[in-house]
Amino acid sequence: MSNYLVAMEAAWLVRDVDNVDDAIGVAVSEAGKRLNEQDKEFVEVEVGVTPCPACGEPFDSAFIAADTALVGLLLEIEVFDADGENHATRIAKSEVGGALRDVPLSVIEVLETGPEADED
Repeated sequence: MSNYLVAMEAAWLVRDVDNVDDAIGVAVSEAGKRLNEQDKEFVEVEVGVTPCPACGEPFDSAFIAADTALVGLLLEIEVFDADGENHATRIAKSEVGGALRDVPLSVIEVLETGPEADED
């Protein structure tokens, strides 16, 4: 059994916003509130980054059209005593998905952590 850090991307919709900074603030706040209400304070919530298609430089994952924003959030959760990466992924999606119903989630990275990861 190993510990894993599972990073997921969530697509968060924010309505009636004028600028990207407001959209990001609302998305992070709403996601954090929903996670906290379900006692999931251990899930880290940040704005995601997207590489610029022209230059490759990262920028915040947020797009606004018609006063509605789509914000890409990065969610990280530490999963303890999982049987492997697939098991850790299922646990993470279950924990986070249960609190963030109707929010699309995609696993983007799974890293083994803890003393067993150092032995490799």
